[in-house]
Amino acid sequence: MANDEENVGNVKKLLARVFELSLQATVPDETDVEPIVTASTVGRFGDYQCNNAMGLFSKLKGKGGGQFRGPPAVGQAIMKNLPQTEMIESCSVAGPGFVNVVLSNKWMAKSILKMLLDGIDTWAPKLSIKRAVVDFSSPNIAKEMHVGHLRSTIIGDTIARMLEFSHVDVLRRNHVGDWGTQFGMLIEHLFEKFPNIEAVNETAIGDLQAFYKASKQRFDDDSEFKERAQKAVVRLQGGEKRYRDAWAQICAISRREFDSVYKRLKVELEEKGESFYNPFIPSVIEGLTNQGLVEESEGARVIFLEGFNIPLIVVKSDGGYNYASTDLTALWYRLNEEKAEWIIYVTDVGQQQHFEMVFKAAKIAGWLPTEANKYPRTSHVGFGLVLGEDGKRFRTRSTEVVRLVDLLDEAKSRSKAVLEEREKDKDWTKEEIDQTAEAVGYGAVKYADLKNNRLTNYTFNFDQMLSDKGNTAVYLLYAHARICSIIRKSGKDVEELKKTGVLSLEHQDERVLGLHLLRFSEIVEEACTNLLPNILCEYLYNLSENFSKFYSNCQVIGSAEETSRLLLCEATAMVMRKCFFLLGITPVYKI
Repeated sequence: MANDEENVGNVKKLLARVFELSLQATVPDETDVEPIVTASTVGRFGDYQCNNAMGLFSKLKGKGGGQFRGPPAVGQAIMKNLPQTEMIESCSVAGPGFVNVVLSNKWMAKSILKMLLDGIDTWAPKLSIKRAVVDFSSPNIAKEMHVGHLRSTIIGDTIARMLEFSHVDVLRRNHVGDWGTQFGMLIEHLFEKFPNIEAVNETAIGDLQAFYKASKQRFDDDSEFKERAQKAVVRLQGGEKRYRDAWAQICAISRREFDSVYKRLKVELEEKGESFYNPFIPSVIEGLTNQGLVEESEGARVIFLEGFNIPLIVVKSDGGYNYASTDLTALWYRLNEEKAEWIIYVTDVGQQQHFEMVFKAAKIAGWLPTEANKYPRTSHVGFGLVLGEDGKRFRTRSTEVVRLVDLLDEAKSRSKAVLEEREKDKDWTKEEIDQTAEAVGYGAVKYADLKNNRLTNYTFNFDQMLSDKGNTAVYLLYAHARICSIIRKSGKDVEELKKTGVLSLEHQDERVLGLHLLRFSEIVEEACTNLLPNILCEYLYNLSENFSKFYSNCQVIGSAEETSRLLLCEATAMVMRKCFFLLGITPVYKI
């Protein structure tokens, strides 16, 4: 068995090791039995349970082994063979052999105090992979980032943060659309407006979105312009300097706009757009052709895949490349050059079939194992639409998609207005007001998205997301600030208390809060493994609710248990702050 220090904060894994020893003693001839330990959903039976008895009994019965009369007897034997451990207070067997475990209050308190001394990072999960690629955000050059990009950016950033916290080297990739036929019309339009392209900058071009629309209008309405644009694509792809320079100018202007949004959201990405993989496409297609996977079909070159009624087109009939060409090549590069073990694509659910086809082609080519959950592996993280209150795709009154910059500005200004209504501007500096408005406004937008199961559509509603009641970022940020206020009002030095104080969990509400804190590591691991940030949001909301109950029923300042309860307050604040960090939300310390 691995060293317990590896999972010092993961109660489920620590218990699994204890039950592993018991199973070895109970059925020594069964060498491949993995302990099945889960958190109990019904608290009155215990905190955790081991659920091996039923499966084990069926297995032994199938082999003719008759030393147990039924699953309950297997459960009793597993319980009897548990080694002595300070973790467990008591055990019982229920139903068809479930072994229920009640954790020791003393051990729980000691574990929380150790985290306070050693830091929350000691509770980080340890995943089985070393390197992952998270491909997210991915806007198109010359098009403004809109609310549709919001989900990919927010969900992708949180997945990257959770994996990084879990000691995975994450390559955060922004696969921008910076190559393809649209650049012909953009470059040709640029040449017409600015014969001297060295003079081109943001001020000269103005609104890039309007520039794109004007070039598209010309492309659709003017056949001569369309022909010139198509020739411009060939010249660009052929590497002609003038066209490459124009392309680089358009990309640079667009990139600065994207970066301003990422800066506001505190999202870090490394751009490796479609153009980066372009030089590698011919050799990748050639390799797949040599394997006999690529066939001619109606002038195009395609890969036929079982289970799909359309082929994967890897070279178009005009000889050009497409999304499949680029995505297959990017996958090849990430596996072979970047040595990624898990490659995660965060896009809307509409692209699910495309990625399923790319992944299947990669498996047939032998790039990926065919068995599920074997590494290296790929995952498509799909997400639903952002809807307006009319239940349709979220747009402005003029039916335009909503610009992301405008949306964030609106969230911040609404948040600021609430602070001013509460007359915080009388006590706080302008900088404090501004920073808090930004933390609350941007946090509200992020949390409203992340708390939903990503596969569902969600309705964008400022009033709901900026409410200080219910499951919102505002409520959670204020809850954190209240905990900080309690600690400040005590006048005690918490850092000193960590070194000298003792933590105990004697009151029922102290124990419930302590147990929830100890589940942090396994929750992060579950959210990582299933690529579902809403699991972490639910944990954070429940933590806040458990704290409220504890604070209502357990006096902190001036009580005989003040030191212990202040330490429990501090542990709650620390775990909340780490949850905020993983969700990309900036905490506030006063309200």
